[in-house]
Amino acid sequence: MEKTSELYILVAVSDDSERAAASLSELAELLETAGGKAVPEFVIQNLPHPDPATYLGSGKAKELIDRLEETEAVGIIADDELSPAQLRNLGDILECKVLDRTMLILDIFAAHARTGEGKIQVELAQLKYRASHLAGLGKAMSRLGGGIGTRGPGETKLESDRRAIVRRISSLKRDIKTMVAVRETTRKKREASAIPTVAIVGYTNAGKSTLLNRLTNAEVLAEDKLFATLDPTTRVYKMPDGQEILFTDTVGFINKLPHNLVDAFRSTLEEAGHADIILHVLDASDPEASMHSSVVYSTLADLKITGKPVITAFNKADRCEADRSLKDLNADKAVNISALTGEGIDALLGAISAVLKETRSCMEVTIPYSDAGLLASIRKFGQVVSEEYSEEGIRVKAYVPARMKGMFAE
Repeated sequence: MEKTSELYILVAVSDDSERAAASLSELAELLETAGGKAVPEFVIQNLPHPDPATYLGSGKAKELIDRLEETEAVGIIADDELSPAQLRNLGDILECKVLDRTMLILDIFAAHARTGEGKIQVELAQLKYRASHLAGLGKAMSRLGGGIGTRGPGETKLESDRRAIVRRISSLKRDIKTMVAVRETTRKKREASAIPTVAIVGYTNAGKSTLLNRLTNAEVLAEDKLFATLDPTTRVYKMPDGQEILFTDTVGFINKLPHNLVDAFRSTLEEAGHADIILHVLDASDPEASMHSSVVYSTLADLKITGKPVITAFNKADRCEADRSLKDLNADKAVNISALTGEGIDALLGAISAVLKETRSCMEVTIPYSDAGLLASIRKFGQVVSEEYSEEGIRVKAYVPARMKGMFAE
């Protein structure tokens, strides 16, 4: 027997109804990813700011009681993070499940985290949220029962024991600190190897995992869902000129990404800060592409990831209208691609090669035939421009990382 999806009414407070409707449409996608379903008609209250006590105005909140009965929805989901007072008061008025955007995203992350580190990061974010919302979650949690909003560590009596939450948070922070140390060691080994790294970033569902699969046969889960994959994946790719590159996929960004999640995943997201190139994947077919781009750059700025060469890949070109054109003034280079069909991939690789060349030093050296194996290292870590064979050895002109040029000088 097929399980019936939980039905929710999605609500927002904004004086820009068009922007609010777009945000609620994304919230509906998030709800679908979590296994729920949204009532087709959104509820938008035209106010400049949410009511500090009840989020919605008291009149609109009472209207929702009738909507809940008419639609047989099990609860509502607010498009913003609710304060403890708003959570408690709305629950008292509506007598139903009351969730917010943050709870929904945390629920999705809890369901999709696969690795031990991912699960720890999600649990830490959930516990931080609950620690700050205990006053409002007392009655709300009792109404939840099960389903959306309750996955992860929340089925036990965490909301009634703040000290237990604080102890658990401290324990998880220690675990993450240990994992950060391990990642730092791995990163230093990568840097010592001189293999350049390209960090793939972008809005959730922009096609990052599909692109990684296209380039490296990584077999990462790629679904048409928000946050289909959370755990970062790094794969080696050999460029047409023989040079090796590491591509690292990162967790997708989203508008109003909960700050607790950013904090919990900070160590993972900061991997992009150590990359040689930021590859920004943007869904060019999405009407909200410009907003998505702004969210990506603001999130990178929050993580203090700036000053890196950026290549923007306008993905899903196969879905775009012929006259649709996008620009990214923040990018050093931009290309149109389709990670699904392979269109534009050669142009993307060319852009990566060109940017890498700009960040490297030109070296001309004659390698004795007795050390011919060094040529393989140049091909692996650099970009060979020319090679000539003579009696003295192999005369090579190449663009290489600065530390590699120093190695040959020695």
